[in-house]
Amino acid sequence: MNKKLDAIQVIGLGQACVDYLGRLNAFPREDGKAELTDLHIQCGGPASTALVTLSRLGISTAFLGSISDDPFGVKILNNLKREKIDVSCLKSTPGYTSQFAFIAITREGEKRTIFWHRGTVPHLVKRDVDISQFTKARILHTDGLMVKASIEAARQAKSLGMTVVMDAGTMREGSKELSKLVNILIASETFATPLVGRDAPHDIALHALRDLGPEQVVITLGARGSIGLNNQGIVRQKAFPISAVDTTGAGDVYHGGYIYGLLQGWDMHECMRFASATAALKCAEIGAQSGIPNLKDIKALLRAGLSYLKR
Repeated sequence: MNKKLDAIQVIGLGQACVDYLGRLNAFPREDGKAELTDLHIQCGGPASTALVTLSRLGISTAFLGSISDDPFGVKILNNLKREKIDVSCLKSTPGYTSQFAFIAITREGEKRTIFWHRGTVPHLVKRDVDISQFTKARILHTDGLMVKASIEAARQAKSLGMTVVMDAGTMREGSKELSKLVNILIASETFATPLVGRDAPHDIALHALRDLGPEQVVITLGARGSIGLNNQGIVRQKAFPISAVDTTGAGDVYHGGYIYGLLQGWDMHECMRFASATAALKCAEIGAQSGIPNLKDIKALLRAGLSYLKR
C-alpha cells in the first residue's frame, strides 16, 4: 500500500495552465493599442486552482491532467509540486505545448478579458484514467473540459463510493452525459443557457440543471453571490463585500471552498457561505492563486460577514 496515495482526500481532473495577467487603464478598440501598467505570471486553471485552494486549507489532493515538457508545462508541474499536490497521475507528453492564457484586467479588477489557448498536448482519454489507487479519496472534482476522461473518472468514482463534483463553466458536447454522474454541480451563470434560454430566471435554471441528475446545484453569480438548490429548497448567498483587485480564478476558488465544506460534513448553506468568503478574499490579489487565503483569514471574514438568505 502506498501511504502517500492512501492519504489523498480529493482528486481533481482537468485544466492547469500558465496565466499572463496584465493590468491596463482601459481596454483598447480593435486594431488599437494600450499600455500595460504591470504584468504578472502565475499558474491557474479551474481544476488545479480548486486543488491549490484545498491544499492550502490542509486537504491532501491529487491532480490528473495533461501537460507537455515545454516551459509552460515545466512551470505547471513545479507549481503543483510546490503546492503539495500529488502529481503521480499527471500525464506529460514531450514535444507539444501546454495550456496558457493572457488575461487583461481593467478598472481596478472590475473587468477582465481572457484569451486562452488549450495547447497542442493531447487531452486525457478514457484509458488514461485509473483512480482506484486512491483508496480513501472521498471526492472527485472535474472541470469537464476533457469530457471523455471526466466521464470515465466519474464512473469509477461512483463505483468507489466517492462524491462527484463538477465545475460547469461551458455547456459542451458530453456535458449532459457527465452531469448524470455528478452529485454536486457548481455552474457558471451561462451554463444552463442552452437548456432554458439566455434570460431565464435563476430558479428555472437551477431546476433544469438538477433535472440532469445532480443532487445539489449551485449557480455562481460573481459580485451578486450564489444561489443553490437541493431537496430542502433554494438557498441564496450574498457575496462578501471586498475591494476587488482581480476576479480571475474566483469561481475556481469557490469550488475549492465548497468542497472543503463537504469534507467537514456541512450542509449546503454552510458550504456556500464558506466558499463565498474564500473566493472574496482571493480577489484582493492579482491572479487565480496568489490570493488564495488561509483558514484563519476565512474564519475572520465569516465572523464579520454576511449570513445566508434562505427561501
